[in-house]
Amino acid sequence: MDDAIAAVLGRAQGRAREGAYGYCGSLTPAEAWAVMEARPQAKLVDIRAWQECALVGHVPGAFEIEFRRFPDWTPAPEFVAEVSARLARGDLILLLGRTTGRADEAGRVLAGEGFRQVYIVLEGFEGEADAEGRRIVNGWRQAGLPWYQT
Repeated sequence: MDDAIAAVLGRAQGRAREGAYGYCGSLTPAEAWAVMEARPQAKLVDIRAWQECALVGHVPGAFEIEFRRFPDWTPAPEFVAEVSARLARGDLILLLGRTTGRADEAGRVLAGEGFRQVYIVLEGFEGEADAEGRRIVNGWRQAGLPWYQT
């Protein structure tokens, strides 16, 4: 691993220590993209409900595995089983939600299930809302990172 990516992951791990996350760390969208480019074996898991992805957009190459279900946001009972079927416990996993909340929760769940390299993407796909409720403040899309709409 090159020094720049080691530094990025070190910052992410420092955030985890400060916040007592229970998983490895948290990355900004730009940091997550840098890790993905430098470490092609890293797995981006988009945990949004399929309706969110369909309406708002997808990230190319991401594993789309729902953590909670729309409209009542109940936990998806097969979440851990689906992640386990697609990814190994030692894989470098980056979790992307709408914002940060569900990714944090999913990160804690996966870490509790023995996944050892779990990071979340801060701000999520859409990011925080501005004063008018528009999600244009930050996030994956606002960072200009790859995404598409179907």
